[in-house]
Amino acid sequence: MSHPHPELGTPPKLPKGGLRVTPLGGLGEIGRNMTVFEYGGRLLIVDCGVLFPEEEQPGIDLILPDFTTIRDRLDDVEGIVLTHGHEDHIGGVPYLLRLKPDIPLIGSKLTLALIEAKLQEHRIRPYTLEVAEGQRERIGVFDCEFIAVNHSIPDALAVAIRTPAGMAVATGDFKMDQLPLDGRLTDLHAFARLSEEGIDLLLSDSTNAEVPGFVPPERDISNVLRTVFANAQKRIIVASFASHVHRIQQILDAAHEYGRRVAFVGRSMVRNMGIARDLGYLKVPAGLVVDVKTLDDLPDDEVVLVCTGSQGEPMAALSRMANRDHQIRIVQGDTVILASSLIPGNENAVYRVINGLTRWGAHVVHKGNAKVHVSGHASAGELLYFYNICKPKNLMPVHGEWRHLRANAELGALTGVPKDHIVIAEDGVVVDLVDGKAKIVGKVQAGYVYVDGLSVGDVTETSLKDRRILGDEGIISVFIVVDSSSGKITGGPYIQARGSGIDDAAFTAVVPKIEEALNKSAQDGVVEPHQLQQLVRRSMGKWVSDTYRRRPMILPVVVEV
Repeated sequence: MSHPHPELGTPPKLPKGGLRVTPLGGLGEIGRNMTVFEYGGRLLIVDCGVLFPEEEQPGIDLILPDFTTIRDRLDDVEGIVLTHGHEDHIGGVPYLLRLKPDIPLIGSKLTLALIEAKLQEHRIRPYTLEVAEGQRERIGVFDCEFIAVNHSIPDALAVAIRTPAGMAVATGDFKMDQLPLDGRLTDLHAFARLSEEGIDLLLSDSTNAEVPGFVPPERDISNVLRTVFANAQKRIIVASFASHVHRIQQILDAAHEYGRRVAFVGRSMVRNMGIARDLGYLKVPAGLVVDVKTLDDLPDDEVVLVCTGSQGEPMAALSRMANRDHQIRIVQGDTVILASSLIPGNENAVYRVINGLTRWGAHVVHKGNAKVHVSGHASAGELLYFYNICKPKNLMPVHGEWRHLRANAELGALTGVPKDHIVIAEDGVVVDLVDGKAKIVGKVQAGYVYVDGLSVGDVTETSLKDRRILGDEGIISVFIVVDSSSGKITGGPYIQARGSGIDDAAFTAVVPKIEEALNKSAQDGVVEPHQLQQLVRRSMGKWVSDTYRRRPMILPVVVEV
């Protein structure tokens, strides 16, 4: 198995007749999926998603792929193929189209409807091409065929990309539910047909590669939900992804069966379920869904609220309910259902929300104590079955953390893919398919791009480090006035602390040390303000470290008069 290493340099020019594959997100992480295919000087992008921040990224709203490597080549982009409508696959599209709004978007009906609604908020009217399973379209130099795959959102597609260099197949996210709610199976017949033609490079979903066996059918959840609904005494609050149409359908069915009304809470949930209903993907009995404002007129045992926040997102509705920062107040006897899995990295945030809800008296039903979620990604048994059908000549695991990618690679090897034809890459690692062999040839920039409010890319890792220090250790500011010619102190030091846990009175002990250091520097002829600031920072930092074993941010201000 080939794999990247730190010595990788800038990739060479793509050989004539070769196909280049550059993942800009989604490898080594769950989210931010984006892959660039290049042939004959032209580019095709598959997906453009976002990653949601973790605790060590305070203040960040979203994390985008790094567009640096294609920023100067946007005129070469034939289009963006969107495999399905989840945020980790479409959430970055508005930020890419800000750079060039006329790049065509290609996807299924529901996927395009979801991204068009999102783009409307960004005041972008995209060029779109709606496609369906079984359809084949020429997108510039790329001959693309779209294949139905089953996932946790309707209308998901894999894409086969034919070029003179060979055929690459990107699965997108998929599983092989044999009893899907909408009857839309992963089209194994189509994959077998592509296999007969010859799949030169298979980019395959790795998320569940460590999980043995097969994913249970989505419909297995229905009986569990009915049991929860039958036993609930007061309100039922369900947290789910705002695009999980199949899960919401089962919630609606259970609510209808038990005589409850349903209200959607949160802008993204209201928007997406409205789109799904209008397009016929969500079947809603008449009178079942009501406006959240009307719920006060209904008895608690006739209410179901469907909201976002299943991953513990701090600004999502469920987190705010747990923190008593939402108009909907959790009370004793409410039932809360977290109808989703735990995305790696979100565990602490989710358990914090569960504890908060439990504190106010809610009965919380989650994957840990009831079968209220099944995954949307193929497990090891399904992947083995899939590889035996596809028989890829080269395999590139995608969509997963390192442990998932390696587990997926091992599954491919078990089914007969030669180990030297299995490429384990990471974001930014460039893979060329030349003469039927895929290999790593270099690396391009593919770091995190942070969205903070209206700011995109302005927040750096250094900024986040400063934020973490401020959050963990606080800040101490030291204000000093010095004579501009002699460097001697004429005012201060004035010291203030915020969040450091150190009482202001304690700083009287460090004032003589700062004065001594500055007086000595004045005698040595040091008068430059920046040097004096560094001197103050060192003196204060050493005292705080020696006295309190802490490392707050120290902000010295030296004013010359």
